[in-house]
Amino acid sequence: MAGTALAAGILTVAATLSLGLAGVGGAAATAQRAAGAADAAALAAADAASGAVPTDDAPCALAARVASAAGATLSGCRIDGHVATVQVEAAYAGMSAVSRARAGPPEG
Repeated sequence: MAGTALAAGILTVAATLSLGLAGVGGAAATAQRAAGAADAAALAAADAASGAVPTDDAPCALAARVASAAGATLSGCRIDGHVATVQVEAAYAGMSAVSRARAGPPEG
């Protein structure tokens, strides 16, 4: 009888830890996805602002399309000359991962 209770307790703890680790892993993957989307969106906006990529879209509109294709939402975009600064959000389990990126020509 005591062995059954101990086994049930161990299984409960193992299941709880597994679910917790799965949640943490999913959140980490979402944060990485948001970072990648921010990088790609900033590069696209900077390329559009500099004329390196011919497009009919405004740089921030292009950044929004790129972020959306990467599974994120563009929540902020600023163009200063040829430098683009963007902020994207990606959702996971009711939470939001936010990432910012900046792209443009080298300083100096």
